[in-house]
Amino acid sequence: MSNWLRVAAVADCDVGTLKGVMVENTPIVLANVDGDIFALQDECSHEEYPLSDGELDGEDLVCIYHGARFECATGRNKSLPAIRPVKSFAVQVRDDEIYIDLS
Repeated sequence: MSNWLRVAAVADCDVGTLKGVMVENTPIVLANVDGDIFALQDECSHEEYPLSDGELDGEDLVCIYHGARFECATGRNKSLPAIRPVKSFAVQVRDDEIYIDLS
């Protein structure tokens, strides 16, 4: 069962940027990749640093602390030192508002 929750306005997450939000005690990082919004758990799987402090490199989110790289669309880890993916969440944009499904 879906649990869609409004997390931000599209205007809060400019193209090429990351935005950290807290949703029901779950830290989430929103990534705007060329106008497409993705949502990942805001915690690096290598160490528990916030991915929202990182940067976008194309379609990848790069953790600034140790260089781990994750695919924004899936959370798949793409480089060491991360050996595990991060959780990704389904996203919908409705009327310029961003919703994610935590389920």
